[in-house]
Amino acid sequence: MQFDGKTVVVTGAAGGIGGNYVRAFAAAGANVVAADVPAAAEAGVALAEKATAAGGGPVVFVAGDVTSDADWAVLVARARDEFGGIDALVNNAAIYQGLTAKRPLTDLSTDDWDTVLRVNVRGTWQGIRAVAPVMRAGGGGRIVTISSTTARTGVPGFAHYVASKAAVEGLTRVAARELGADGITVNAVAPGLVSDEASRALNSDAYLAAAAGGRALGREMLPDDLVGAVLFLTSDAGGFVTGQTLVVDGGGVFT
Repeated sequence: MQFDGKTVVVTGAAGGIGGNYVRAFAAAGANVVAADVPAAAEAGVALAEKATAAGGGPVVFVAGDVTSDADWAVLVARARDEFGGIDALVNNAAIYQGLTAKRPLTDLSTDDWDTVLRVNVRGTWQGIRAVAPVMRAGGGGRIVTISSTTARTGVPGFAHYVASKAAVEGLTRVAARELGADGITVNAVAPGLVSDEASRALNSDAYLAAAAGGRALGREMLPDDLVGAVLFLTSDAGGFVTGQTLVVDGGGVFT
C-alpha cells in the first residue's frame, strides 16, 4: 500500500491516533495535510516537522475547526496549492476525551448533546462536502470516516457519543451511494476501546482490562492496530470497497 504522489488529509491529527495515521501515510510516501484545532497547533507543527524529517512524504499542518466551512476552505486551498489536489480524507476529528465522566442520558444537557453531535457528525459531513468536489475534479478519491464499536454495543454513559457514531455510519453509506459515480469510495472504520491517554481519562484500568479479556485476541487495543485498516481503505487495494464499516477491535464485536 504505497501512496507516492498521493495527497491525504487527516483531521484530528495532533492526537495520538491521528498522529499515527499521519506518520504512517508519510512513511508510505504520501503528501499529508495534518489538520487540528488551533489549540493543538504547537503539537501539530511538531508532528509535521518530525514526520517530514523521518523521510517519505512531506507533512504540513493546518489549524482549523472541522465545523467551520471557512476553515475547510482554507485547508482545501492549502492542499491544492501545496500538492495539487486531494486523493484521500481521513475524517478522524471527534470529541471523546472531552466527554469527562460517563453520565446517564437523563443527566446530559442539551449543550452536551449538541457539542458532540456538531463535531462528530456535522464536522464529518462538512469534511466530505468540502473535499468531494476536489476529488471529483481529480477523477476520484477515498474517504474514511471513524465510527466506534459503541454504536453496536450501546455502552451506557455515552449516549451522545454512541448516537454520533451510529450517525457517522449512516452518513458513510449515503455518501458512498452519492459519490460512487465520481469514483469516490466512502467507508468507515469502527475501533474498539483503544488503550490510550483519551481512554484512560474516561475508563478505569479494570474496565480496560475487561475489554481486552472479552476480545478473541485477548489483549489491549493500541493506536497502531488501526493503521492497517485505514491505509487499506484509502489505497488502490481498497478501491472496490465502499459503503462499508470495518470493525477493528481484535474480535470483541462480530458483524
